[in-house]
Amino acid sequence: MPDELYDKTDRAILVILQREGRLSNVELAERVSLSPSSCLRRTKALEAAGFIAGYRAELDRRRLGLGLTVFISLRVEQHSRATSRAIEDALTAIPAVVACHVVSGEADFLVEAVVADLADYESMLLDHVLAIDSVTDARSTFAIRTVLSRGSLPVDTVH
Repeated sequence: MPDELYDKTDRAILVILQREGRLSNVELAERVSLSPSSCLRRTKALEAAGFIAGYRAELDRRRLGLGLTVFISLRVEQHSRATSRAIEDALTAIPAVVACHVVSGEADFLVEAVVADLADYESMLLDHVLAIDSVTDARSTFAIRTVLSRGSLPVDTVH
């Protein structure tokens, strides 16, 4: 999107949609002082330009039986683009993984996963994470309480 089209009104649309993604176009238009057709055009342009990556519902992990959030620091033996892609693909395929970051420092990857309990975590760790070629070490940190979370959850894997 050209800079001249990304203005204060576009930013207002983005701020509102981040908090209230289900807001109707008519309500959104009213809040940013645009006609509904103009607001819809701008929103579609923001989507097309990649400013809006998607829409989703924020779900309650505990209500879904996913009461354990764990952060796993992974170390890998080889550092290459091909190795990184293979690890990223393998982690992305694990339904319990809700976030994955390439990091610097003590670890190479930082993974956030949600599971029902320690038994599910052990299974995920041993059968999936540590089975990834090039992963040499995994260190786990368990969340005591989640203050803020906005990621998709693996609802289709809940028993």
